Amino acid sequence: MTAVCLGIPGRVLDIYDDAGLRMATVDFGGVRREACLSYTPDADVGTYVIVHVGFAIAQVDEAEARRTLDVLRAMADAVEGELGEPLP
Repeated sequence: MTAVCLGIPGRVLDIYDDAGLRMATVDFGGVRREACLSYTPDADVGTYVIVHVGFAIAQVDEAEARRTLDVLRAMADAVEGELGEPLP
């Protein structure tokens, strides 16, 4: 079985230092999570980043972030349609 790794785009809401690590609160369409900004040193408040397992791994513009979120929503809707019930 092959594992699928997925990075999710979100908008940086604030940036802070945590024990020497540059961290941020990132908004994923209403869900807020913490992410490390070590791999995206130029990210600033308002920047869109791709987050994978708690690390912002790339910066993207708002249009690209929205396109990616639209694709992810469509995938979830397709799976839900196949299963006949909402995903948990």
